[in-house]
Amino acid sequence: MAWNSFATPLIGKAVRAASRLAHGGGSAFPGKIVERIDPDFLSRTLAQLPLGVVLVSGTNGKTTTTRMVASMLESLGLKVFTNPTGSNFTRGVVSSLLAEVSLSGKLDADIAVLELDEAYAVHFVRQVKPDYCLLLNVMRDQLDRFGEIDNTARLLSKAAEATTGTVVLNREDPRIARLADVVDTEDGVEVRYFGLDESLRGFFPSDDDMRTTVDAESQEAGTADDTQDAAESQESPENGGNTVDSANRTADVLPADVTLRSVGDHRASFVIDGETYETTVKLEGVYNLYNAAAALAVVRAVVADAQAMFLPFEEALAEASASDSAGKSDAAGANGVAGQSDQAAANAILRQAGVSPRMIAFAHATTQAMIDAAGEVTPAFGRGEVITVNGSPVELLLVKNPMGFRLSLASFKPEGCDTMICINDEYADGRDMSWLWDVDFTSLRGTGVKAVSGVRAWDMALRLEYDQVPVEQVSTDLEETVMAFVNADPGTPKHIYCTYTAMLKTRAALAKIADVADAGVGK
Repeated sequence: MAWNSFATPLIGKAVRAASRLAHGGGSAFPGKIVERIDPDFLSRTLAQLPLGVVLVSGTNGKTTTTRMVASMLESLGLKVFTNPTGSNFTRGVVSSLLAEVSLSGKLDADIAVLELDEAYAVHFVRQVKPDYCLLLNVMRDQLDRFGEIDNTARLLSKAAEATTGTVVLNREDPRIARLADVVDTEDGVEVRYFGLDESLRGFFPSDDDMRTTVDAESQEAGTADDTQDAAESQESPENGGNTVDSANRTADVLPADVTLRSVGDHRASFVIDGETYETTVKLEGVYNLYNAAAALAVVRAVVADAQAMFLPFEEALAEASASDSAGKSDAAGANGVAGQSDQAAANAILRQAGVSPRMIAFAHATTQAMIDAAGEVTPAFGRGEVITVNGSPVELLLVKNPMGFRLSLASFKPEGCDTMICINDEYADGRDMSWLWDVDFTSLRGTGVKAVSGVRAWDMALRLEYDQVPVEQVSTDLEETVMAFVNADPGTPKHIYCTYTAMLKTRAALAKIADVADAGVGK
């Protein structure tokens, strides 16, 4: 422990307060300072948690799924620490901790649910061994940072390898499912899977299954022989057989702890332990419902461990209470004194063991209670978030890679809506925008796009032209274009697809004319 660690919370809180005043929101800067002056602060603080740490990572869905897991655990009675704004570097987690710890360094929580960037998850597990690890998927994302997706899978394998309790994997993503091989099951680490019903697998092609629109339409325009040759080549043994069929065969073999069976209009059904559970949901998009299956699998793992850890205390307390009550007089019992004494003694025993009554209550959580909790989760900021402007619902949809953009386009139909696309290429977005060519925009041909903006507006407009999508306006002035877009056609629902920094700037612009929740990530 650093000699000055006793002062870390005070120093960190002071830096955080100054940073918020200077930047108008949260910042990772306080975390950077604390990491330098007290490198053990992160591991020392999280070690206090009786139920440990849940690490969530992967290319798509980290922020929403982290929110789901944290929200569900809170609904079931636990005190949860999380990094809710998507500040998913280690210094961002430290900054979030500084907002929650007391001046003595005490963190009042039972469990931490943390979203970690794929690369920074490696740095995190060097300091903190997660008790639970949820790995969602691997897609091409920020090629300038991660390189190709096999490298991203390698980064995520480090998190799976470091986990001490349960690793939850996406059965439908071959690169993620294969990470079971690095899990130390001989040392008692458990592997669980979440999966899709066969009828839904078409919504989630792996990265290997996706072709550009130009490639697909060129192939359709070619000769039948060319098409047959391409199909035979894809299915040949030298190429490992058909990727989709191979992935499906793997998925059919692996048992899923939670399976998303069907989706509807704000409804979803899940298969758990052979039974089907249906619930209404507040989330939009089939991909968010699949994230809910992932969250359910993690929560089930935490509940199972809580049962093993805390229910023996309940049994011991019941035996002690029965024995104690038997020795008390009938008169004392009639006056309620015995009951009060038994409860006080029970609470004292729990405090001495470091167990709170809420943990025992949590250990009794039923599957139906977990399903009900999943149905109450609301979207994370910018992930299907709806802001009302001049009587029009404006839906913000974060897009940052081919799969995410494709799933958003498939989930939010353009008919009856105005569409805008905002593309930036700042560091947090990834500098390489070539992934836009792997998105199929043909679903927008019929309605067209009202406006395209952001730093890379003209690149986006060119991409849409190749897919024969009409565009009314192109401008790199994002704030001006957003204002014009949301104020046009009052009453018409609007979709704004935007990369990360474009989404933050869009929210900031809308905050000037509408009620926008504080995301806590600064300007």
